[in-house]
Amino acid sequence: MGIKSMQLKSEIRVFIVENFLYGQDDGFTDGISFLGKGLIDSTGVLELVSFIEEKYGIAVDDEELVPDNFDSIDKLSLFIAEKLNS
Repeated sequence: MGIKSMQLKSEIRVFIVENFLYGQDDGFTDGISFLGKGLIDSTGVLELVSFIEEKYGIAVDDEELVPDNFDSIDKLSLFIAEKLNS
């Protein structure tokens, strides 16, 4: 039984809001670009990877560290779901 998409998005959202938005999620949607909006920098991406690896027990390879996988809650939840189902 896999984690549902909405649950993944909710868990990612909580982490992002608490760690990068200081509890303020006004106007923050699942499709907003982390990098494009300056919400997360390169150090933040590493924190995000650490969270994902610990929370979901998956390994993120260097070649997977691309915006297509990590640039929004939508993209990140799809990436995690694919890793969990592989």
